[in-house]
Amino acid sequence: MKYLTALGFFLFLQAAPLLAQSLQLTDFNQQRLDRTRYSMYVLGAWGIANIAGGAVGMAQTRGSQRSFHQMNLGWGVVNLGLAASSLLTAAHMDPAAFDLYETARQHHRMQKILLFNAGLDVAYMAGGAWMLERAKTGVQNQDRLRGFGRSILLQGAFLFAFDLGAAIYLGGLENQLPPYFEHTSIRFDGQSLGFTLRF
Repeated sequence: MKYLTALGFFLFLQAAPLLAQSLQLTDFNQQRLDRTRYSMYVLGAWGIANIAGGAVGMAQTRGSQRSFHQMNLGWGVVNLGLAASSLLTAAHMDPAAFDLYETARQHHRMQKILLFNAGLDVAYMAGGAWMLERAKTGVQNQDRLRGFGRSILLQGAFLFAFDLGAAIYLGGLENQLPPYFEHTSIRFDGQSLGFTLRF
């Protein structure tokens, strides 16, 4: 009986901090998902603004201006789709369902994606600048090249600021990531007790 009492007391001592750790980890995941959602709201709003402005602009302009609005509309559709997809995915995530390993993996994965995208945004801006220069050489479709080039420069600049800002915004949670154990296991076979921690 005294062994069972000692075992119960030992399990209680181990369970209490693990429960507190689990609650803090859930809170971290909730904040992480909230910040991801807020970022996607910004991207979605930008997409809607580009769709609306592009549709109106295409109907009221000609030449390079029309091409500018046409490209903005296309980018708006893509950005809105990405934002909606991310929001839908985040809505089905349970903040309590992630252990420490998966929490850290998801957190750092999102930051890497945003930083990689920021690099792509620089390439988009370079492509837009190239199109503007190309339009000066007397080639065919100068208006289209000029309009598309201006749009791609604008979209690339916004997305660069967005991706970098979102990465920094998520990175602000880094110091709150709890330094807990990835796995904890207790084994009792009737004669001996084993306790394992994996860091």
